[in-house]
Amino acid sequence: MLFPRKIETENLHLQQLCHENVDVFDYYELCSRHEPSIEEITEYLPWDPHETVKQTVDYLDELEDKWDDGTRAAYIIRPKEGEPGAGKIVGSGGLIIDWETGTGKPAIWLRKQFWGNGYSGERADAMFELAFEGLDLDLIAVPVQDGNDRSRRAVEKYISSHGGQYDGIIRNSTTRPDGTIIDHHRYTLTQKQYRESMRET
Repeated sequence: MLFPRKIETENLHLQQLCHENVDVFDYYELCSRHEPSIEEITEYLPWDPHETVKQTVDYLDELEDKWDDGTRAAYIIRPKEGEPGAGKIVGSGGLIIDWETGTGKPAIWLRKQFWGNGYSGERADAMFELAFEGLDLDLIAVPVQDGNDRSRRAVEKYISSHGGQYDGIIRNSTTRPDGTIIDHHRYTLTQKQYRESMRET
């Protein structure tokens, strides 16, 4: 198995996002308009709120296929006891991998009521360790949609803490689900930068 099914951090339990570990109806509730503030949550995400349970089933099927072929590790995020949202699914995160270029792209979404607790940065550190220590990737690349200032601040903090950098803005980087063309700010961290930062701590 290429990816660990479970990852433990100081304050979080990460567990593979798959049919075995989540109830599809419960996860649909979190990814659909049943979840408060879902439009705000997904404003800068590459997916729109799920419209049907079937859409959630298909999404989990796709994640399991990508897990098996080694191109994406996806995890549900549950805080540990004593943390806000302890034991609940507060979102999901993971690592999308381009083996041809040796690049990993961390991904995350969090329910709005759990923003501001440091979960994004803690998950990022776990994905850096997976990418560089577990998978021997060369580079972490984090795209942030132009206008998403909240995420830019968070990414700048955890990328710079490991010696990474801001590469610039990529115009017409990709499209939203509705076809809107968007720009991305790109932040990167090399394996060398990561290892040097770990030696300094």
